[in-house]
Amino acid sequence: MIKNFVIISHIDHGKSTLADRLLEITGTIEKGKMKPQLLDSMDLEKEKGITIKMKPVRMEYMGNVLNLIDTPGHIDFNYEVSRSLAAVDGAILLVDATKGVQAQTISNLELAKKEGLVIIPAVNKIDAPLAETEEVKKEIAEVLKIDPSEVLGISAKTGENVEELLKRVIERVPSAEEKSEKPLRALIFDSAYDSFLGIVAYVKVEEGSLKAFEKISFVNSRFSSASKEVGMFKPQMVSKSELKAGEIGYIATGIKDPEKEHIGDTITKQGFSVEALPGYNPANSKIFVSLYPSDQSDFEVLKEGLQKLTLNDSSLFFQPQTYQVLGRGFLCGFLGNLHAEITIERLKREYGIELVIGAPQVKYKGITGKGEEVDIMNPTVWQESFKEVQEPWADLKLIIGQKYLGNVFDLFKETDGSHIDSRPFGKDRYLIEYEVPMREIIGTFYDSLLNITQGYASMTYTEIGYLIADLVKLEILINGEKEEAFSKIVPKSKAYDEARKLTKKLKEVLPAQLFNLAIQGKIGGKIIARETISAQRKDVTAPLYGGDVTRKKKLLEKQKKNKDKLREKTRVRVPADVFLKIFGS
Repeated sequence: MIKNFVIISHIDHGKSTLADRLLEITGTIEKGKMKPQLLDSMDLEKEKGITIKMKPVRMEYMGNVLNLIDTPGHIDFNYEVSRSLAAVDGAILLVDATKGVQAQTISNLELAKKEGLVIIPAVNKIDAPLAETEEVKKEIAEVLKIDPSEVLGISAKTGENVEELLKRVIERVPSAEEKSEKPLRALIFDSAYDSFLGIVAYVKVEEGSLKAFEKISFVNSRFSSASKEVGMFKPQMVSKSELKAGEIGYIATGIKDPEKEHIGDTITKQGFSVEALPGYNPANSKIFVSLYPSDQSDFEVLKEGLQKLTLNDSSLFFQPQTYQVLGRGFLCGFLGNLHAEITIERLKREYGIELVIGAPQVKYKGITGKGEEVDIMNPTVWQESFKEVQEPWADLKLIIGQKYLGNVFDLFKETDGSHIDSRPFGKDRYLIEYEVPMREIIGTFYDSLLNITQGYASMTYTEIGYLIADLVKLEILINGEKEEAFSKIVPKSKAYDEARKLTKKLKEVLPAQLFNLAIQGKIGGKIIARETISAQRKDVTAPLYGGDVTRKKKLLEKQKKNKDKLREKTRVRVPADVFLKIFGS
């Protein structure tokens, strides 16, 4: 029998360590060859101690084929979780005995319930000195509406009760339907690029079977190819003679063009007309960031890098963008700050590109006088004639310690959000719900939250739609010329503070000129902030020794006139490192 399942939890609750023990128990990896967090193969995952990419692996135990997909726990990678859930029939819900149910635990659980998965709850780290196992079992039982005795206590670190958990998976997770007699239909839930095999599609075979070198078609894109290889994950790719219905594995397509294969598409054999399997709703980018190569000769490398990253990160959005100072680049959409940070770091490491990075921005909507809707993903498309501007809002849920309630409420006073609910959640904890504009979340909000709760806070959010907003476009003028790269959309009530902050920062990092350099913040036709960088001084009177004072005055006056003429004629070029200092601050 084939059992397909995932492990879901909040970040850092022990998913990857549990996966290690399962690999050992099933003999998939010999104990002597085990490494901690074996499925976290990306360097960034090891450095940050988090799972970024879903990882499939095939195990065999007690006559069963067990296909596990290890999933990320951070909210920015929810799209990874949702795709993996669509490929399986059951889920281990893992909760840390020292931390209890967290915000992302609930979010991932809701996703699993929508897919109709069998949920197998477990409390991890029961061997930890600060474990509150029985209390956490009660929390899980309350969320799942079950008896606490049904929640299994385990230690992924020592292996205690892990084998019992695996047996529960075998007993409770429904077996995959093995419809091998039907025409092939395989759902692409992820993919990667291999220099020899081309695009490798990670698939769940719903119906039929496929052998290597058979001709295949992509149902949605109507593109055809031939499979160079089929196989399974052990967890490295291992070829096999045939993939059959119910199995999770890979198909090496041989395709080199990243634009010809799409996650969520259905693969069938050439010559068969089949209905596409239900795919995935497209990911909605939460924040948008402009990326430019520091060296314009790297533009094509950046383009290729983004194309290949979208193969195994279909939530990444990008489109070309040009700015006269920075040249050609891309406007990129991400699911959150961490998603942006990881993607940018991957581009730098894997493709050797130095980047100039713009300030993060949410997507606003402008309504024209004709009632047309305009997406505003960066300030360049802002129109003063918009009849109305709308901004995205989110339902934000926090789980915090009771003693931090006052600090958290004070933090929300600084936002434009509204309080929805506060209620006790487990022992000495509270669940707080607010509705806030998305722009409040993309900045330093989460860091501030962790600071005021000494790190004991968890947060998750979902978009709830667009509401009318009183927003303006803040422009920055340098020597009277508008620098569009520094423009940003801000609430009208906060425009002055934002203008003062940005002009002061620019004064600190812009190089001085031979004339006084004005830096101005402007809204519409009104200057609301100004800073001036004093001119570089050259003592033109130095050659004079004594003599008539009027001669010195004439020289100084002449110098002043020359500087005024120079200022009028000069277009100040903003160095690339200034953008890095401003947007990186």
